[in-house]
Amino acid sequence: MFSAFSSYPTFLVFIAIVLALVVTMALMPAWIRFLKSSHIGQQVRADGPQSHLVKQGTPTMGGVIMLIAVIVTTLLVGIPVPETFLLLGATVLTGVLGLIDDGSKVAHERSLGLTPRAKLIGQFVIAGVFVLVAVNLLGVEPTVEIPFVYTFDLGIFTTVLPIGDGISIPWLYLAFDLILLVGMCNAVNLTDGLDGLAAGTVMIVMIVMAAIAYRSNLLEPAIFAAALAGACVGFLWFNSFPADIFMGDTGSLALGMALGCLSVVTKTEFVVIIIGGLFVAEALSVMIQVAYFKRTHKRIFLMAPLHHHFEKKGWSETKVVVRFWIVSGVLAACGFGLYFATTLV
Repeated sequence: MFSAFSSYPTFLVFIAIVLALVVTMALMPAWIRFLKSSHIGQQVRADGPQSHLVKQGTPTMGGVIMLIAVIVTTLLVGIPVPETFLLLGATVLTGVLGLIDDGSKVAHERSLGLTPRAKLIGQFVIAGVFVLVAVNLLGVEPTVEIPFVYTFDLGIFTTVLPIGDGISIPWLYLAFDLILLVGMCNAVNLTDGLDGLAAGTVMIVMIVMAAIAYRSNLLEPAIFAAALAGACVGFLWFNSFPADIFMGDTGSLALGMALGCLSVVTKTEFVVIIIGGLFVAEALSVMIQVAYFKRTHKRIFLMAPLHHHFEKKGWSETKVVVRFWIVSGVLAACGFGLYFATTLV
């Protein structure tokens, strides 16, 4: 549809943001009405901040429309290549896993859906298949670069299965990426606890990932990342405080997996930890809280994840969200600056 603009790749990335935004904003009102008429609403955790109890019953699964917008935009704006289908496949499958989880929450009227074990197994399978296909089909090198420090060759322990032309399994690289992808998947999910928090921070991060992909001459992944950013902007219109709809695990898990997968394709597995540093901090706050409480029966944070800690300290929800956006922007800029400096060298 946009092949006439193939000579203007920057314009295509911009169009991807706008188109995903428009599709999301066009479809979301009807989706909200459907969810309300079907009584499909968010189940709020009982031990959460008391101010969140008013969110009980707010429509959820907004991630469905976000994913539709990303699929439509990526396929229409770009020229589909193997990277396109691989990124979309991992993202959509993770979204389906989240949709099953959201559906379970609604059906059982509780804040917990699938068991943690079931979700982790699904995430590890999707991430594992993605990494193996990326290595064997896309030719992604099993290395991890720490800019200006060292490039680790994690392909030194590789098994080649005699299937077809041979399937390489770089065990160390596979293990590293499994932790990275599943970690990012759940980190974004944990960040999705306040109106506009996850959508706003992911939007910032995806704009940077689009710039990195574009700088790496990976136009289709850049369009994919731009579409994700646009979908987040469109969703923010309805998710800003007080939210009319939540993205649910359908959206947050998919966005986290997409971020991890983009880091593999663009070979920024280390830099993405800085770019998505806010998500890492949110996940670490939960891990530290749980580990410390098990040993001492005391809490380090007033409540985890980290955004709830600041709510407990008296910050309003909007103040937490805006300040976390700022922190996310600073970290994303630092990560991009580090990446850009390495390309100059």
